[in-house]
Amino acid sequence: MTDLLGPGARPVPGGSAGADPSVPEPESAPDQAAGGNGGAGLVAFVGVGPGEEGLLTLRAAALLAQADVVVAASWVSERISHLLRPEAEVIDASSVDSDSRQLVRAAKSGRLVLRLFSGDPFMFCAAAADAANCASAKVPFEVVPGLSSAIAVPAYAGIPLTQDGTGEVRIIHASEVSRLSASPGTLVVLGAETGIGDIAKMLIAAGWADSTPFAITWNGTTTDQQTVVTTLGSVTADLKAAGVSLLTAHGRAIAVVGEGVRLQRSLSWFETRPLFGWRVLVPRTKEQAAGVSDQLRAYGAVPEQVPTIAVEPPRTPQQMERAVRGLVTGRFQWVAFTSANAVKAVREKFEEYGLDARAFAGVKVAAVGEQTAASLRAFGIVPDLMPPDHQQSAEGLANCWPPYDDVLDPINRVLLPRADIATEGLVARLTELGWEAEDVTAYRTVRAAPPPAPIREAIKGGGFDAVLFTSSSTVRNLIGIAGKPHSVTVIAVIGPETAKTAAEYGLRVDVIAPKPSAAALVDALAEHGAGIRDAAMKAAEPVRRPSERRRGARRRVR
Repeated sequence: MTDLLGPGARPVPGGSAGADPSVPEPESAPDQAAGGNGGAGLVAFVGVGPGEEGLLTLRAAALLAQADVVVAASWVSERISHLLRPEAEVIDASSVDSDSRQLVRAAKSGRLVLRLFSGDPFMFCAAAADAANCASAKVPFEVVPGLSSAIAVPAYAGIPLTQDGTGEVRIIHASEVSRLSASPGTLVVLGAETGIGDIAKMLIAAGWADSTPFAITWNGTTTDQQTVVTTLGSVTADLKAAGVSLLTAHGRAIAVVGEGVRLQRSLSWFETRPLFGWRVLVPRTKEQAAGVSDQLRAYGAVPEQVPTIAVEPPRTPQQMERAVRGLVTGRFQWVAFTSANAVKAVREKFEEYGLDARAFAGVKVAAVGEQTAASLRAFGIVPDLMPPDHQQSAEGLANCWPPYDDVLDPINRVLLPRADIATEGLVARLTELGWEAEDVTAYRTVRAAPPPAPIREAIKGGGFDAVLFTSSSTVRNLIGIAGKPHSVTVIAVIGPETAKTAAEYGLRVDVIAPKPSAAALVDALAEHGAGIRDAAMKAAEPVRRPSERRRGARRRVR
């Protein structure tokens, strides 16, 4: 039996839940807010919603960030583990006494204990009995409602439970179906992942017509969500046609019975996103890929970052030290940044010397593109020069650079902090325009270590639906450390040069961004995904992700 009282118990300030001051304490528990329980901690029964992290309540998120002990089913705790403090103790709910004595003991030691439940803790969960035990032991407790799967999953599937503000809704567990009698309105069946055919037969036996609309949704609100719409009399045949086995587990499921199911096709908004469920490889570091990953998620994709390069300091730092001194002393008229990594390298050197963006006063700043400009703005610097959207590259920056004017420009020097790779084209162009370019190695790029074996296997075996290449080097480096993407994988590239490199390695390029920016590349991939979906719908065929087209892949419907 697992003991929740391990070493390092942390008292909860003021005897409260250790909550964020910005989150108000519940009005129904004045004693715990005032610390009136002799320094006792708190047990919070927290509903974590149906699956999507964004559906957590603010109160739930605040408590998760401060918890000392978290008790949950393993599949629940895995979903929210990244929201916990590193010191938090995570306990599998199956190892905890059913009479809640361990929860009580941990709280009495001054710890903040969270008992997590999928959906809402007071709907088809054991929270009420556990809370009663806390009350009997005079241990402060709190109930944090969660968005119930019974409501959220049908909404994500595009199935209204009532229409025109009227109607009846009944919510039951699958184990209770045999006791029902037919009635108008909508029926929501939780725990429907087993015995789907039997559920339909029992409902028909209870008086529902076999033509009654019936929908079942697996893994609701996640990118594994899958909905099949049928009728009570056609469940077995339609599931088979959809490639769903009645004998294989597909995850947690919720069934909806009623007229609202007929609207699913027109109201489906989540599963119809253009990249829904696509596993997309982003060959960049997590920091570099943050914006791209958010954009991919908005289109329904599941991004996975695999860095292909590692950034290291220059072997000899003296060049950068002289460059920073030159910036401070007015040696340069311009600084040209050709990457976000160059901005980071200069910023880190500034901070090392106790300097900030004010040291750029009087210096003009150029940025090669949107991402580099965003890094500069985060440093407090607004670039003075950027190439047009369709030409965001070192060549584009060179083409829009102004000529040196000895009347308007008191200094003719330009600082180029860069990687340990040449920028001869930009330097040559600046020289032609009358500028004196000072090329300085700000950082070195080295090939990253190979990703874990499962990632390499997924790349080569067609486990990814798409890969985004934002430069020729990402093509070369990814293939070098992980192998060549499978032929079913959609190859999306940022521009013609990257497309040329991909073709040299034998890759079929499916998507080229209309302009050289990561945002435009994601938009172009989404447009491609929408085209695949539209073509399948027009042909009355199941919508299948690229990875599902490889030999042996399981068929799924969308």
